[in-house]
Amino acid sequence: MSEELKETKRKVLKKITKQRLKNIALYYLERFESSTENLRSVLQRRINDYVYQNKEYNPEEALEWVEEILGDFQRCGYLDDGRFAEMKIRDYLAAGKSETYIRAKMAVKGVDGAVVDMVLSEQAFDPYENAMRLAKKKKIGPYRPEAERKDFYQKDMAVLARAGFDYDVSRRVMDGEIQYSTL
Repeated sequence: MSEELKETKRKVLKKITKQRLKNIALYYLERFESSTENLRSVLQRRINDYVYQNKEYNPEEALEWVEEILGDFQRCGYLDDGRFAEMKIRDYLAAGKSETYIRAKMAVKGVDGAVVDMVLSEQAFDPYENAMRLAKKKKIGPYRPEAERKDFYQKDMAVLARAGFDYDVSRRVMDGEIQYSTL
């Protein structure tokens, strides 16, 4: 395909205005719960995309609008990092994720470590139970057929280690039996 044809097929972005940024943010929040930092990066990407197409556009004013919009949304309750962290951490714990994994994901989303500490302290968090949930989901360790367990021991330990569980918890899971009452 020629360069001219590629240029004509490229989508022309609408001009960035304060109202447009606000609409983008509202539409995003309709579909996803978000942290303040995550929404900031979504809006900044949209500004950067527009600036890439329109080199003469000065993004400074748009970046100020982003901060105003985020402040307004926090005051109105549309954005709440505590609520976001609580929802995501509850989901991660139900999926059998480790504390290390959870902290890393929350850091990527821009949630403050103190908020994560507070939410984790409120949750009933047992690394062994979470590792067992993951083992059940992945069908490893005690959930693997008895004949295959010895052959896959190291691979299953590696799955638990990559998921963020420490050696002692991983070994307990691998050496343990299925306890139907806890899961």
